[in-house]
Amino acid sequence: MSSGHRLRDVEQQHPLLDWEEAAAGSAVGEAERVWFIQDGCGMVCAFITWFLVLYADFVVTFVMLLPSKSFWYAVVNGVVFNCLAVLALSSHLRTMLTDPGAVPKGNATKKYMESLKLKPGEVIYKCPKCCSIKPERAHHCSICKRCIRKMDHHCPWVNNCVGENNQRFFVLFTMYIAMISTHALTLSGYQFVTCVKVQWSECSDFSPPVTVMLMIFLCLEGLLFLSFTAIMFGTQVHSICNDETEIERLKNEKPTWERQVRWEGMRSVFGGQPSLLWINPFAGLRLRRLLTARSRKAGAEFSV
Repeated sequence: MSSGHRLRDVEQQHPLLDWEEAAAGSAVGEAERVWFIQDGCGMVCAFITWFLVLYADFVVTFVMLLPSKSFWYAVVNGVVFNCLAVLALSSHLRTMLTDPGAVPKGNATKKYMESLKLKPGEVIYKCPKCCSIKPERAHHCSICKRCIRKMDHHCPWVNNCVGENNQRFFVLFTMYIAMISTHALTLSGYQFVTCVKVQWSECSDFSPPVTVMLMIFLCLEGLLFLSFTAIMFGTQVHSICNDETEIERLKNEKPTWERQVRWEGMRSVFGGQPSLLWINPFAGLRLRRLLTARSRKAGAEFSV
């Protein structure tokens, strides 16, 4: 590296380096991998999330709908609830297994920096923890052990950071969880009223005490999930529309980039013009690539 260039080891950064230029030659390799963080707490939280969604599906299907005397009531609500549950769990998987925008490790080498053809006096920033050049708006995650582009936060419930590449799936996850929570609470309220009218006879295949316990736990779960995901969904949409991540908001960082506000921000995250693809967690999924990829360990994450 020439003497006219300066390299600084910093945690907070306001770099002049453009990411597209810094990531040339490595972005393709990163995008082709399945990403999985080997964090004990995150894996437990992800398991709990799946368990609670499947529990809600069990109670709705086997406690409320199948014993119902109304065929179409059971079919319509069963199809709607299970479709929403599949979309929610699919969004969770896409959030958890998608590289959030990790900066390549160890690229802060003399040879690489000379290839950037920096102007004399131009300052670039290096992360001292993962030895990588930090592009604009990147922050280091101590759990993922990587710098993440446009890192919003690390969420243990999806066992991953929410960043540039998977924020869309995280928004869909919170939206679908909020929807199935609302649906479950509505069905629970109707079921309670129905069971009270018939004095708990023939309203469920389970005994009245068991039915009450299952439905009370479902209501508590629904209220908790609805409160959390509705708030998170609102804050995520607000952040996208203002082109400001949660970290940038908490640190009160002044924008050094050209903001993409409102619909421009939404299009940059969800891609293209508004369409049904925006709410489809399967959009862009390449199964052939996942099935033929090779697995290997790479530090804190498992890459395929």
